[in-house]
Amino acid sequence: MNTNKTLSAREFIVPDSESGTRLDKFLATNLPEFSRSEIQRFPVTLNGGAVKFSVRVRPGDVINVTPLVRTTDVATDNISSDFELDILYEDDDIIVINKPRGVVMYPSAGNKTGTLVQNILSHTHLSPLGGETRPGVVHRLDKDTSGVMVFAKSDAAYRGLVKIFSGHDLTRKYLAFVWGVPNWDGADITGNIARSSRNRQKMTMVKTGGKPAHTVVNVASVWSRAGISLFRCTLMTGRTHQIRVHLSAHGFPVVCDPIYGRGSNRIGSVQDMDLRDFIKSHSGQMLHAEILDFVHPITGQPMHFKARMPDDMMELRAILDTAHGA
Repeated sequence: MNTNKTLSAREFIVPDSESGTRLDKFLATNLPEFSRSEIQRFPVTLNGGAVKFSVRVRPGDVINVTPLVRTTDVATDNISSDFELDILYEDDDIIVINKPRGVVMYPSAGNKTGTLVQNILSHTHLSPLGGETRPGVVHRLDKDTSGVMVFAKSDAAYRGLVKIFSGHDLTRKYLAFVWGVPNWDGADITGNIARSSRNRQKMTMVKTGGKPAHTVVNVASVWSRAGISLFRCTLMTGRTHQIRVHLSAHGFPVVCDPIYGRGSNRIGSVQDMDLRDFIKSHSGQMLHAEILDFVHPITGQPMHFKARMPDDMMELRAILDTAHGA
């Protein structure tokens, strides 16, 4: 089901400098927040009469246009409210959410309901530019990664956010509990990442091909007797599974990571029963998108968002502090 929102009508008088310009191109220039394909869906009149978008305008022509914004482009039965949204910020153009662990981003073959996008749509509209199943989506977090996410509500915000993310013109910081105790306080990890030829669900570091990836790592806390550390990771690029792949490849796999964690090789060394029980009972990686900083795509204002660690990561930290000391 498509739902359209009508914006206020606009009127333009063609200047001499625009003589001979196609109508759709003229409107695209004067309505930069919309694409030409979007504009071609709008009700438009030229000098009070119906008109084709291919017509060429003349000086003094009066053009009236009523923009329409498709606010949703998903079936109504795909909208659900399975959990309460943790909304960090919202305006007419964007919404910022603290995503819970265990929630899939958007509907797919194996996840038809209960996704984050569907729950946001039960609260507000999202830009349809991301597609029918991914409206408003400009970046993603894995199912079992929690933390700060921004979604586009308006089409103009969607385009602006895509430009920001593709240009890496933002700050993204993550917290990760990892196996291992480093002998350094910080590190730069670089290395191309590609999909594994052995397991298509898994990514891997490669010497040739793939996409360049760069992660800056700083040590936040260390529990030497438990053999676990807390890293703060800053993404300089945004590749699939980037932090999990980079840390695992350098000997610091994320705790409870079912794909890259190699937990079965570590659990035998855990002596504390509370810590062992925690690790055995958790399947989702202890990874959290803590900080997201960017410039608002419409207002140009600097935006800063920070989401506290989820309850299970707080529980893990408490166990480590109690049994092993920081």
